[in-house]
Amino acid sequence: MTRLRVLHLVDDTTAGGVTRVLTHIMTAPALSENADHSLRCVDRGRLRPERMNADVIVSHLAISWRALPMLVALRLAYPRTPLIHVEHSYTEHFTKHNVTHKRRFAILLRTAYALFDKVVAVSHAQGAWLVHSGAIRRKTLKVIQSCVDLCAFRALPAPTGPIRVIGAIGRLDPQKGFDVLVQAFRQTTNPDIALHIYGEGSEESALRALAGSDTRIQFKGFAPDPVAAMAAIDAVAMPSRWEAYGLVALEALAAKRPLLVNGIDGLCDHVTAGAKVVAQQDSRTWQHAIEALTQADALPLRPPLEESELPEDRFDTGWKALLDEVTARHVRQKKRTSREAVCLR
Repeated sequence: MTRLRVLHLVDDTTAGGVTRVLTHIMTAPALSENADHSLRCVDRGRLRPERMNADVIVSHLAISWRALPMLVALRLAYPRTPLIHVEHSYTEHFTKHNVTHKRRFAILLRTAYALFDKVVAVSHAQGAWLVHSGAIRRKTLKVIQSCVDLCAFRALPAPTGPIRVIGAIGRLDPQKGFDVLVQAFRQTTNPDIALHIYGEGSEESALRALAGSDTRIQFKGFAPDPVAAMAAIDAVAMPSRWEAYGLVALEALAAKRPLLVNGIDGLCDHVTAGAKVVAQQDSRTWQHAIEALTQADALPLRPPLEESELPEDRFDTGWKALLDEVTARHVRQKKRTSREAVCLR
């Protein structure tokens, strides 16, 4: 049996969620059973002219007006090849915080997504927004929640006793809302608790200034080993202003760490697995949430997931089903085109 050749295109190779998800796709045994997955890095907004030998092409590219001609050229160059786009970035709250000309942005999304056979949303909340906003038709949407290998996180022991160290993990960027978290933590008075911030980014100086002389707040820098970072904390806080899904949330829950989240976008997907929503995105509400968390024992945890419920299994099953669907559809289209050609002779 001929193995399916799946080529993934990416224009962002910095350490982050997209890179880690792609690494998982390339290495997951279940996904390599009937397909060969390969990765090609492209310049943002440009594709190299060489031929791409693939049965399916998957875009993990950033959608923009600058990139649109490249996406049109991709569709024209491969009219009979299934094209899939994975939307790692855009969400309802991304639009709220970053998009001034919302009508123009909506036209961009509809135009770009129409070039693809399927568009993958990385969370149910993101998928619902894409459909509700009119960016895509429901039949074009496939929801596959992002995932990485969680075995090492599940192997970590659960924290015991009162929560003492809260972790914030991610880029030091306005998106992550760490400014709200630092202000909230400074308003707490318990000298025995700490906030450990893991990450690098443009907001580091501003966050250090917000932290001031509060020695309970420590900046740990970039965490090359996310498992070791998770092992060093008792709970995780994610006050993000927008978030397509949130791998840190997935990892925190796998590691049996209590998780506080802002109830927006893909972070809502984690509530059924045990995440606790902080009602408002302001320092006073987050202060109260931190105090409630650190004044009690560890939050009650759900029973261990059954094997069939593991996020990795859902991810693998979703991708295999999607690849089967798009390739079967193109086989049917080729057969129909061949029959029509014969009739015209």
